[in-house]
Amino acid sequence: MPRIARRTFLAGLGGAALTACTGSGRSAQPPTTDGFEASGTPSPTPVPPVTVNAATGPVLVPGAPLRVVVLDTDVLDSSLTLGITPLGAALPAADRGFPAYWPASRTAEIRRVGPAGAPDLEAVRLLRPDLILSNQARDGDRYDQLREIAPTVLSQTTGAPWKANFQLHAQALSRVAAGAAFVAAYQKHAGQVAEALAAAKLSGQRVSLVRFTEGGGIRLFGRQSFPGTVLSDAQVGRPDPQNVDQSDFEVPLDQIGRADGDLLLYATYGDPAKAGTEAALASPGWQALGAVKAHRAFPVDDQLWFQGIGYTGANFMLDELQRFLGA
Repeated sequence: MPRIARRTFLAGLGGAALTACTGSGRSAQPPTTDGFEASGTPSPTPVPPVTVNAATGPVLVPGAPLRVVVLDTDVLDSSLTLGITPLGAALPAADRGFPAYWPASRTAEIRRVGPAGAPDLEAVRLLRPDLILSNQARDGDRYDQLREIAPTVLSQTTGAPWKANFQLHAQALSRVAAGAAFVAAYQKHAGQVAEALAAAKLSGQRVSLVRFTEGGGIRLFGRQSFPGTVLSDAQVGRPDPQNVDQSDFEVPLDQIGRADGDLLLYATYGDPAKAGTEAALASPGWQALGAVKAHRAFPVDDQLWFQGIGYTGANFMLDELQRFLGA
């Protein structure tokens, strides 16, 4: 698949979202209190409330919510992908800003409401949301407090079940048609990348995924993780230690050999010195890796590869994977 500029790709995503949501590509406008739009024509019929089956049970949410707050990175990707810019968002504590794979024009107006896993509930309340999105792993212990502010839809967890979670988010946001369009586009993209790799005789390449995490050591990622599923969708192989049905696992520096592969992609969450990235990359064990010796070890954006957890992030990852493999 020819690689395209991110700005062009995102413009296409936005157009697809609007077309799927409105049927004409025209941006939907919220109804005014008197039932008429500013032009004097009757406003669209209000969308009725929707009951979604969240991890906590059935939740009644307003139809076509516009005042949305998201409390993790997966729901941030889902919301923006589906054409809704959240009023507020919680990001992982070590993140300095919003993911760079989204242009600043899409995120500039989003207010940060504290770190993911410990949001500022008063800041959330002041935004007067009509819907809150998150997951139980992050916010299960404050669910009752959140639903006092607004209807709150939680998935069970994040990461590997990102595709099923996206369906839940699309339903809660009244963007089911748009969601289906993005799913189909991603599946087509993944198939095209797989075909390109096969044509270049690169399907047998084993791709290693390594994340250096501040406070969490060196982590290798298996098949049951967000980036692991994206590699699987592209029909890319994994090194034996990572070809396992689990999300991720920690290894000590003296076992860094388990990170080797034909291609090695690594990222850092937090400060590289505190995360151990600098020490690891300078270590004899890292320098002895076959991927490093072959100049096939590349840093990637942590907010994309390990935090994106959504269809827009996954599409960019497919494009980068194809570039790294040289197909």
